[in-house]
Amino acid sequence: MTVTIAPATLQDIAELRQLYFDVYGHGYPVALGSDPAEMRRLIDDPRTHWLIARRPGGEPAGSAVVQTDPGSQVGKLVGLVVHPSHRRGGLAGQLTAAVCAAAFATGCLDSVYATVRMVTEGPQQVMVRNGFEPLGLLPNAAEVAGCESLGLFARFADGVLARREPVPQAPAALGPLLGAAQDSTGIPYGAVLRPDALDTAVPPWPTEPVTADIEVISAPSFVHRRFLDLFPDPAGRYYPLHAPNAVLVPPDGAFEAYADLDPVTGSCSLVAVHPYPAAVTHALEPLMAAVSRAGADYVETLLPLSDTASLSAFLAAGFVPSAVYPAMRRIGDRSHDYVVLSRTSRQIDFRALAVSGPLQPYVNAYLTAWTATYLPRQEVSL
Repeated sequence: MTVTIAPATLQDIAELRQLYFDVYGHGYPVALGSDPAEMRRLIDDPRTHWLIARRPGGEPAGSAVVQTDPGSQVGKLVGLVVHPSHRRGGLAGQLTAAVCAAAFATGCLDSVYATVRMVTEGPQQVMVRNGFEPLGLLPNAAEVAGCESLGLFARFADGVLARREPVPQAPAALGPLLGAAQDSTGIPYGAVLRPDALDTAVPPWPTEPVTADIEVISAPSFVHRRFLDLFPDPAGRYYPLHAPNAVLVPPDGAFEAYADLDPVTGSCSLVAVHPYPAAVTHALEPLMAAVSRAGADYVETLLPLSDTASLSAFLAAGFVPSAVYPAMRRIGDRSHDYVVLSRTSRQIDFRALAVSGPLQPYVNAYLTAWTATYLPRQEVSL
């Protein structure tokens, strides 16, 4: 199929909305395909690369977007869609290649990541064919056509992975995940998991469980101002392309957990915690209950692979290692690895997953980690 691929303009909004409707009906959970105001903002934003593919007659055949965060040098591929009448012709791959080329051509990005639905293998194969590396599995991460799991992939600019800062050790509970990453990407993580790697530490934070209800303050402008006041240094609020719109607070005010809470997709990202990340771990049960009442059944957080204490605290609180993002953050001339930890309050059902080869090690790793976290050892041995 011959198509013309060009940047989207404000005049394309109505046709783009129809394109996303033709593919998803009313079930598309992302504003860029349904909200004209958000679509207008993104098309006008020089940090966003939005391409539209048109057939010879001018009708839209596909769309793809890369949103970028130049401050963190990370981009995200979103909104990749091809009209049902033009699938199986390679258009998804063409759009992915073109929009990523436009984003990397700015010279401002170290990597672009994408979260991919796993109802079919096709999207996973598109990622791999376009140079994306599989990084992990995010179970129950989004409400699309029901509760779905997503695969995490990333594509790196030349030379970025060679600048990775080595990590001397990591909690042994990360072993299955790091082993999967080594199998899939070839990054040698084996030396990180030495026998003396710290699994636990004497916590410098409160350990008495919180049982009282957590308050959820959903006032985006206030939350944003308060967030910037408490975290004036960007290093303390590193979570690319996520901005908090809610804050979760216990009755005694012992911590403030800033979250990107999205009831439409049923997901929540813990962006930052004041005064320190592990302060929230003794209150994870009421926090999960509060997030669930607010419409999200999935919670994730992002931590440096080198932050053994915080990783150990979240692992002890029932979070499961889900993905590892190598060279995610550049500090000076070195790039640092991060880990995605997740927790879901819904039962995970992997029977509907269509898993391509590159992601299979991560499915196995997640199942191993989940079993070690939630099944008593005597049951596992039986």
